[in-house]
Amino acid sequence: MHIHHHSMNCIVPPHMLNNIATHGTKEQRSLAISTLKTSAQMRGQRRALADFAAASFRVAAVGGGKERIVYDAKNGSSLPGTPVRNEGDAPSSDVAVNEAYDGAGITYDLYKNVYGRNSIDDNAMRLDSTVHYKKGYDNAFWDGEQMVYGDGDGDLFNRFTIAIDVIGHELTHGVTQFEAKLVYSQQPGALNESMSDVFGSLVKQYSMNQTADAADWLIGQGLLAPGVNGVALRSMKAPGTAYDDPVLGKDPQPGHMKDYVNTVSDNGGVHINSGIPNHAFYVVATQIGGKAWEKAGQIWYVTLKDKLTSSSNFQECANQTFLVAGSLFGAGSIEQQAVKVGWAEVGLDVEGSGGGTTPGGDGCLSSLLRLIGAAPAK
Repeated sequence: MHIHHHSMNCIVPPHMLNNIATHGTKEQRSLAISTLKTSAQMRGQRRALADFAAASFRVAAVGGGKERIVYDAKNGSSLPGTPVRNEGDAPSSDVAVNEAYDGAGITYDLYKNVYGRNSIDDNAMRLDSTVHYKKGYDNAFWDGEQMVYGDGDGDLFNRFTIAIDVIGHELTHGVTQFEAKLVYSQQPGALNESMSDVFGSLVKQYSMNQTADAADWLIGQGLLAPGVNGVALRSMKAPGTAYDDPVLGKDPQPGHMKDYVNTVSDNGGVHINSGIPNHAFYVVATQIGGKAWEKAGQIWYVTLKDKLTSSSNFQECANQTFLVAGSLFGAGSIEQQAVKVGWAEVGLDVEGSGGGTTPGGDGCLSSLLRLIGAAPAK
């Protein structure tokens, strides 16, 4: 019985909320503590669901294609709330409703049009979103069944539907839940977070038809309110530089293995150490050039879908993305070399031990797996 991957996945990390609870105004502290409590309660609820129970909640789209429903919680906490926009309905007068609807649609389009995936579960799962969750709620999350968005407090955070990469990030937690099932702890958990940042960023780039060079590689740009000293929640281009604010604290993300943060908080630093694989992907995408979702994204998607397991670590992800690049684009191809460079930039050597699904495997096995991985492209 697998229950780990049904934990609640929030966009605002606990270290940020803890800083607000310590350094914010009285009202900000109160909202942060309330958000932290809600997160803990929701995580408990998710862990209580077994796989079969979660599956029973899944609703497939009627026509087997794209289907969205946006609900309004009306500042309450009952989910999903009142349905306010269904698939094909005209835009609402409520901007949050339209952003949730459009963001879910573009995320669906990226996965369907580029990767051939039919919704979150690859089986036409209906995309349900709830807006106006609680009052001044400083977070957005995927709860294992649906998307939920707070309105933000207005002083530190704007409404959480404002950033399309946040929407793509959270929905990708659903994809991971149905594929690699990366355990939400330590390196597998940081990979889980990183996969969501990668595809969240790709959703944004896809929606804007941007090349890798033109993209800002920020996660949650536009989410921080005007008075905050920061540009986003995270930066894939330069981890650790997204914000440095008296209330929110300083972005703690490392961009290299030498700066890896060992901590018991944040499920072993899942929102912190994700900066390392995030930066590796950024380097790979910019090395390859062009539109990042086409090649770099394809390598990462196949790796997430077919290669990673619930306990995969950074080294395994590096090895597998290298093998996948070889099988998709050819051994020694520009794309495969870019993957090697990307991981080297963050201190991981893909040609070291640990090829394939056996961490610490001997050199012979690594070489054999590399040959097998590259074979189809010859």
